[in-house]
Amino acid sequence: MEVKLPAQAGEHLVRVLRLERGQPLVLFNGDGREYHAELIQLAKQAVVARVTAEGKAVDRESPLDLTLAQGIARGEKMDMILQKATELGVRHIVPLITARTEVKLDAERSGRRMAHWRAIIAGACEQSGRAHLPSLAEPLRLPEWAAQLDESVGLRLALDPDGRFSPRDLPSLSAAVLVVGPEGGLSDQDMSQLGQSGFQGLRLGPRILRTETAGLAAIAAMQVMHGDFR
Repeated sequence: MEVKLPAQAGEHLVRVLRLERGQPLVLFNGDGREYHAELIQLAKQAVVARVTAEGKAVDRESPLDLTLAQGIARGEKMDMILQKATELGVRHIVPLITARTEVKLDAERSGRRMAHWRAIIAGACEQSGRAHLPSLAEPLRLPEWAAQLDESVGLRLALDPDGRFSPRDLPSLSAAVLVVGPEGGLSDQDMSQLGQSGFQGLRLGPRILRTETAGLAAIAAMQVMHGDFR
């Protein structure tokens, strides 16, 4: 079977890795398998590979089923959050519109932004060797999202400098959802709404961290305590 590679992936193979025709590579399509292949075409218009073996199932997923509900941050900050959260093993990502979200998304912008974010996540899977793509929800307003959560999300946490828990205090868990505010943090209104939906505060020491730092630090700590960083 021959496969035309996405433009970004093809450019990375040719311009960055400088692979040549006939060289082997490993492909994935998000189904949990890796496919051995070889490059057969390196034209400017298309990079094409031929799959040479049946897909092999791989498991590089964390035992911690973690959802990141991230207040939408501006530009490259959001890109970095999505990229690093994917590398750190988050399984589900929900972009949240909170009281202090500054990014404005109409229908057209939302469609373009979602396509861009999916590409960021796919690239992070390529980098980290994940064969499953984390799910990416459409942007949701925090109250509507919190109200429709079901019990399967596990422990409900929101980053809060005055929170009840530190990462070390968390009970043993297999699933959790973590809410992180945008640049201005979560407002009192946001925290009140989350509290009504069963969320508890998670603190990360005495320093106030930027949104692009805080969530990633919390994810890494939770992977150490309850995931595959142990």
